[in-house]
Amino acid sequence: MSTPFYVSPQQAMADRAEYARKGIARGRSLVVLQFADGIVFVGENPSRALHKFSEIYDRIGFAAAGKYNEYENLRIGGVRYADLRGYTYDRDDVTARGLANVYAQTLGTIFSSAAEKPYEVELVVAEVGAGPEGDQIYRLPHDGSIVDEHGSVAVGGNAEQISSFLDQRHRDGMSLAEALKLAVQALSREANGNEREIPAERLEVAVLDRTRPQQRKFKRIVGRQLTRLLDADGAGATPTDAPSDSETEDAGSPGTETPGTVTPDSDADGSAKE
Repeated sequence: MSTPFYVSPQQAMADRAEYARKGIARGRSLVVLQFADGIVFVGENPSRALHKFSEIYDRIGFAAAGKYNEYENLRIGGVRYADLRGYTYDRDDVTARGLANVYAQTLGTIFSSAAEKPYEVELVVAEVGAGPEGDQIYRLPHDGSIVDEHGSVAVGGNAEQISSFLDQRHRDGMSLAEALKLAVQALSREANGNEREIPAERLEVAVLDRTRPQQRKFKRIVGRQLTRLLDADGAGATPTDAPSDSETEDAGSPGTETPGTVTPDSDADGSAKE
């Protein structure tokens, strides 16, 4: 009988981490930034039916890079957790911190389990507060750790270079137009230092806007409204409550799933990396 090949626990964990990082790095990057009136999510996405960003609850948004079927399962689980907790206790008891803890436990358990491969996903959970000081942004890597971010965060393929670019240029009190332009500039930078143009039709943009009169603060920005923001001179932001092509997409009861509103940003292949 042959002797089984021995792999130390440290090496096994390192191999699993490398596997997950390579899977995430094949996907497109996305960025999440704070601006004066809330939090904006920006990513390159050529598909209009498949999304990187989603609403979890009234003030909570979700962003993910990686393998669609894996982060979609996490998104659905987050929606169920938020609905159940809000119904059982109170809507104010549903927080980004609590949701991030649930995701961390799930990702950590999967990562340390030898029975299945680690998830090839990296998540961002954000909650908009009554003021900028109340905003919360949490980044969750594949291993289930939680990173409390401030100002800006990038995940996905070229995240390290994009994060460095944002750290140097992001500032408090930016308008929505300024934050959006900065995010597009960061996403346009390639690993070799060159820049490329990302047209508006290839962008997916969503915001958590604290100034919205509705209880639900999540809103997608598409079409003419997105074009106006990209063309703005930065002196002020177009109100995010202005009618847009996505107004019907956000219809539905607060904090519940709306079929078809949150799908991957792959090319219609469930195994694709984002």
